[in-house]
Amino acid sequence: MANTSPDMASSTSPSPSPESTTPPRKRIVVVGLGMVGIAFIEKLIKLDTQRQYEIVVIGEEPHVAYNRVGLTSFFSHREVEQLYLNPLEWYKQHLQTSSLTHHLSTTALSLSPDTKSLIISPPPSTPSLTTLPYDYLILATGSRALLPTSTPGHDAAGVFVYRNIADLQSLITWSSDTQIKGSTGVVVGGGLLGLEAAKALMDLQVFGRVVVIERNGWVLSRQVDGEAGALVLEGVRGLGVEVLTRKRVKEVECDESKDEGKEKKKVKGIRFEDGEFLACSTICFAIGIQARDELAREAGITCTERGGGGIVVDDSLQTSAADVYAIGECASWKGQTFGLIGPGVEMADVLAFNFTQAHIHTPRVFKRPDLSTKLKLLGVEVASFGDFFADRDGPKELPPKLRRELKKSGGKAEVKALTYKDPFLSVYKKYIFTSDGKYLLGGMMIGDTTDYVRLVPLVKTHKELDIPPSQLILGAKKSGDDNGDDDLPDDTQICSCHNVTKADLVAPLKSGECTSLGDLKSCTKAGTGCGGCMPLVTSIFNRTMASLGTEVKNNLCPHFPEYSRADLYNIISVKRLRTLPDVMREAGADADSLGCEACKPAIASIFASLWNDHVMSPAHHGLQDTNDRFMGNIQRNGTFSVVPRVAAGEITPEKLIVIGEVAKEYNLYTKITGGQRIDMFGAKKQDLLNIWKKLVDAGMESGHAYAKSLRTVKSCVGTTWCRYGVGDSVGMAVRLEERYKGLRGPHKIKGGVSGCTRECAEAGNKDFGLIATEKGFNILICGNGGTTPKHSVLLAKDVPPTNVIPIIDRFLMFYIRTADKLQRTARWLEALPGGIDYLKEVILEDRLGICASLEAQMQELVDSYFDEWAEALNNPAMQERFKQFANTDEGQPPMEVEIDRGQERPVMWPREDEGGSAKEDFKGLRDKWSSTTWQPVLEASYFQGADDLPNGISASIKRGDTQLAVWRIKGKYYASQQMCPHKRTFALSDGFVGTDLSPSSCSSSALPPSPPSTPPRSSSPVTSPPHSPTSSATPATTTSSCTTNPAGPSSPWISCPFHKRNFSLTSGSCKNDNELSIATFDVEERDDGMVYIKLPPVEELDRELGTKKWMVKKGEAGEGQFRELDELNKSKGIEGKKGRRGRKPGASEAGKEVGKKLVEAVGGGGCGGPRLEW
Repeated sequence: MANTSPDMASSTSPSPSPESTTPPRKRIVVVGLGMVGIAFIEKLIKLDTQRQYEIVVIGEEPHVAYNRVGLTSFFSHREVEQLYLNPLEWYKQHLQTSSLTHHLSTTALSLSPDTKSLIISPPPSTPSLTTLPYDYLILATGSRALLPTSTPGHDAAGVFVYRNIADLQSLITWSSDTQIKGSTGVVVGGGLLGLEAAKALMDLQVFGRVVVIERNGWVLSRQVDGEAGALVLEGVRGLGVEVLTRKRVKEVECDESKDEGKEKKKVKGIRFEDGEFLACSTICFAIGIQARDELAREAGITCTERGGGGIVVDDSLQTSAADVYAIGECASWKGQTFGLIGPGVEMADVLAFNFTQAHIHTPRVFKRPDLSTKLKLLGVEVASFGDFFADRDGPKELPPKLRRELKKSGGKAEVKALTYKDPFLSVYKKYIFTSDGKYLLGGMMIGDTTDYVRLVPLVKTHKELDIPPSQLILGAKKSGDDNGDDDLPDDTQICSCHNVTKADLVAPLKSGECTSLGDLKSCTKAGTGCGGCMPLVTSIFNRTMASLGTEVKNNLCPHFPEYSRADLYNIISVKRLRTLPDVMREAGADADSLGCEACKPAIASIFASLWNDHVMSPAHHGLQDTNDRFMGNIQRNGTFSVVPRVAAGEITPEKLIVIGEVAKEYNLYTKITGGQRIDMFGAKKQDLLNIWKKLVDAGMESGHAYAKSLRTVKSCVGTTWCRYGVGDSVGMAVRLEERYKGLRGPHKIKGGVSGCTRECAEAGNKDFGLIATEKGFNILICGNGGTTPKHSVLLAKDVPPTNVIPIIDRFLMFYIRTADKLQRTARWLEALPGGIDYLKEVILEDRLGICASLEAQMQELVDSYFDEWAEALNNPAMQERFKQFANTDEGQPPMEVEIDRGQERPVMWPREDEGGSAKEDFKGLRDKWSSTTWQPVLEASYFQGADDLPNGISASIKRGDTQLAVWRIKGKYYASQQMCPHKRTFALSDGFVGTDLSPSSCSSSALPPSPPSTPPRSSSPVTSPPHSPTSSATPATTTSSCTTNPAGPSSPWISCPFHKRNFSLTSGSCKNDNELSIATFDVEERDDGMVYIKLPPVEELDRELGTKKWMVKKGEAGEGQFRELDELNKSKGIEGKKGRRGRKPGASEAGKEVGKKLVEAVGGGGCGGPRLEW
């Protein structure tokens, strides 16, 4: 069964060819193919992605690694293959892919640390293999079962130990003798192994009596106290096993005979030290183990002399010899050897990590292991955790905070135990706490171990308790289920822009006044400001409608009545659709529709997530939302922000200087953001090209601050500088941001990496976050800020750096494939059936078998990355779009500015009810002009190709002091004022063009909620709901809202890029705010190649629509919102003084009044209110 390499005495690996640049592999030799040895090999193969090592493992047994902990099950099936930890095919596979060679029935005879070689004794089939060189040697030789060699008769026939497959096979062979049947079988030792051996003797179904002998007063004396042990004893005896306590074996009495001239001893019974005799045929000693350290000891490597021996290792698990390490039961760490598998696997983990990851991460060290155990022994549930004998021996380890307090006060550590015993259910629990009850130190459980998983982390993390200690044993009182979704009080403010509460949203739904999400927005104005509240508004709408017995469909918009965003993603992916007309034809309600402001950006996002074409390419430009259209966030005054990427917040002085020079040259407002980069505000559209050319020439690229894509991966300095750092958070964050830059999804994506548990990068509230541990990184996902903040949840613990990328690849691609439009990862996870447990199965366990596909798709997107701004700078067609006006190079400021803290910014918007909105009847101007004439405004060639594009082609033109917008859509021209009256902004030409569905396309049974025409608002309460009182008890129906156009889908509307007010390009009326309208004009193309608009005289046009008349001016919003606060500071001498000591906390009555007024001023909130504008 041995697998051997061609020449074990050869060099560490084949010499590379002259052309090869790959360094030769280092050889790691592992002595011992047990559970710890194979754990090290598995982890090394998994982490050694660069294939730096070849591995040779030597096992003296004829079997590959098997589950020694599950030995007892061997008696039921008698097939060793069922215990193999990996099938034989696994070894063959890794012989090819990972250079793993294994040798069975092979013993290491001697070790020479000086020559770095082993002398081995191979099986007879390969006698020539005697010397095995190594670069690194791992001793995982384990331990042997103790046999009391000083006890007479210990070597008699019928005496066994319980350690490996050979021991069990010998016991099975012995017990098959007919003379054994019905006799007494004895196990010496009442510990964990002893009780397992007792079960094995019972499973043989040969012995008439099974007896366990324990020298202490109870069984499991190393795990539980006397009271708990007595309860275990009671349970074991109840299963038919006799237990003799406080008994010591004096000798094994034997029957002696001669066989072929040789004396032969056979077990007759046991004589105890008290003189009693127990007749038996079979004895199994389970009295402990002894480390197998002879190979190291004979080589001069330092070993422990006392107790059970062991090869001395340091915190890195290295022995006293260079490049020789020891792990598992053979290793002695700080005078201790460990007989449990857990510490051995932890050692294997530490060592494999350091061999493969230490060059990119802080090396790990082995620390005091967790000796907690949870077993079912002879049908009895037993668990011990933490410092379970702290009340008897004193605490071995205290929480750091408490330790500091005791050191400062000079006090002594004291503990208290809380005990629970139920004799009727045979349950015993003892939990040990610090004397103040704030920390759980350890405990033990018998009969009921359900809380084990919950309590062990409390001990390991030293978490301070927030409940009385008694509740950990008796259980906390539950005041009711809290799912975190539907428990918001009715007076909770949902929309801060329009001060809409939860009750304001629920009431019109229950009364029947509103039956769609569009109705609700029009009725309450919720979500029509900044839009940040829409996820919560949608959630309340869905939950309320469901409670009324109404089915809520998760469809994208009326143009796609049968499909959600995830459905469309799959359709577009499978059918490889690449344009909006293709998607409309395959999945839309009307193949000729132009779509709307809901479906266009969602489809654009899907295209970007699949094909990664440039957002300004002709087929996609008209689908982009406001910010993507010009690759910058549009600001209140129609200018744009410029945000170069600063991966992980790391930037050179040279790039900082360039940013400063650009900001100074173009008079840009600069601010360092929470995402660790520098934002520059106030860039005019016509200046964007020159600004970005300077940045790109300096080596910078787009930060994608404008896109629903990866924004930033925030980091602390980690081990780069910080003395507390555990991992290289900057290095990891840079790698992650560089990998996922430009990745577009259903919503923006933010990441963070912290170098230790101090969490300075706030990775715990990001869409994905990493927190460095000594073993790698904890990966947290699905956290976000916003209107409904959500802390991240743990996806995977202690992930090695090389495994981080595949896991995040899978998570992000699964999110991109399955989320709804504009759904953050937190809300996505909340809505995901099965939640985090299901997600772990998909991402970590490959439940759906798609992990390889997710990784491959992510790699395809990563490989297709390009810098959008660098591309635009080299594309003349794209450059033509960066003009304020298509008919002149003149510029015109759309809003006044003012100086604030030394920088220029736009003035504040006035409130809508105080002149902020222009509510004049602009649509009625068509009938009021004194006269109109056809005026040429632009060459028709400007609109070439418009009929094939989803948004047509638009232009902003300047006529006198008035700004006008012109479109060519599906062969027709339209013209209107450029100003949106909602906020008096000038950007309608940059909005989405949409069309309503024709009546034949509108199905009342299939359409999802959508924005309808605004019903008249009434100030009086609703007195008679249109729905009957029994409507909630009727069968579920489908909520639908179909906005139709009797003239068919050819009459388009424009959606303002600021706040999505939708205006008809023919009538000028606003579809979702009946107080607003725009002026529209007749327009046509003539044979002279020019586009003409029918306009009034310039003076009359300027008087009604002039920019100077309608632009927001300084002072319109009233006095500054901080005026009173500033005056208070001045009166108290605060402003302008430095180094002044703070006053005692507490406010004067005058200060309270100022604060009250300030809150009132700011509280109006959001877009449209005089609060802070972000």
